[in-house]
Amino acid sequence: MNTVLVVDDSQTVREMLSDLLQQGGLTVIEAANGLEAKEKIQAKVPDLVITDLIMPEMNGYELCRWIKNTPSAQNIPVLICSTKDQEFDRYWGMKQGADAYITKPFQPGDLLKTVKQLLRSK
Repeated sequence: MNTVLVVDDSQTVREMLSDLLQQGGLTVIEAANGLEAKEKIQAKVPDLVITDLIMPEMNGYELCRWIKNTPSAQNIPVLICSTKDQEFDRYWGMKQGADAYITKPFQPGDLLKTVKQLLRSK
C-alpha cells in the first residue's frame, strides 16, 4: 500500500485530503508545515508528497526544493496543491522540482487521478 504525506497548515484541508486519499486505498500521514514534513520524510520516506505552498516555518517551494536536493528523498513525486492559481505560480513550482500542480478548489476525481498517475510513474 502506498503512503502519501499531506502537508498543509490548514487542518481542515489535511483532513479532507486524507479522507479522499484513504477512500482511494492509500495510507496517509500528515504534516502542518514544511519543517514537520522534513522530519517525517527523514523518519520514513513516503511514496508521494502533496504540499500546499503558503505555510509558516517552511513553505511548499522550499520543501519541494529540499526534497529534490536530498539524495534519500529526491525520487519522491511532489504534487503541489495550492490556491495560488497564476501561471507564474505553476511555473515556479515546476522549476522547484514539482511533478504536478493542482489548484484549489479541485475536483476530487482529478486529484486522485493525478496521485495515481504520479505513483505509477514513480
